Amino acid sequence: MNRIAKTSQHTAILLGAASLLLTAGCSTKNYVRSQTAPIVQKTNELDDATAANNRAIQSTNERAQTGIQQAQQSANTATQNATSATQAATQAQGSAQEAVNRADSLASVIANLDNYKQIGDVSVTFAFDKSVLTKSDKEQLDGLGAQLTSAKSYILEVTGGTDSVGNAEYNYQLSQRRAEAVVQYLAAKFNVAPHKFYLIGIGKDQEVATNKTAAGRAQNRRVQVQILSNAAGVTGTAVSQVTNP
Repeated sequence: MNRIAKTSQHTAILLGAASLLLTAGCSTKNYVRSQTAPIVQKTNELDDATAANNRAIQSTNERAQTGIQQAQQSANTATQNATSATQAATQAQGSAQEAVNRADSLASVIANLDNYKQIGDVSVTFAFDKSVLTKSDKEQLDGLGAQLTSAKSYILEVTGGTDSVGNAEYNYQLSQRRAEAVVQYLAAKFNVAPHKFYLIGIGKDQEVATNKTAAGRAQNRRVQVQILSNAAGVTGTAVSQVTNP
């Protein structure tokens, strides 16, 4: 009986120890699980956030690259347009320079200027600070242009003027633009050869009416065109000199 009792006692002790070990093991696992679960969850959240950020960065980069390409294409187009505009402006400037002479060169290129006589003239006026021909202006120029069909050995002296408002340099430029507008109209409509024109802008230097009144200033905003000819048998007003600015 004693041996059996002792054996039973040992068995109970072993079972108790095993039970304690199992309980301790389960407790340790539960503790580890409770401690690591938040870390795992946080890690997963960070992974998700990192993936989302990477997707956002990729999307932003793609949009940026698209925008850069579009901007580059626009810049290239603008550069091409600017180059074309510059070339066109250069050509236009060269054509304008070839199209007309300046009045101050008239005496040096035409011999016996005293033999030239005025056989026709017209004066057209412009609105304040404008250099655009009106319908009325064109009708007056058409009347002068009709005389050119029968004129021989003629030149056209085109003189632009302004009123006294504004500084001198601006008015020189404005009077020049007005004279050029007249030249372009006559050249295009009546097929006048470029060398026939002698153009000058005198700004506000020579008034044809007082600048103290609105009516007088309106008269000074003008371009005067004279047909001068040295053809034999031509009668008209003699021209003795060319007016310079």
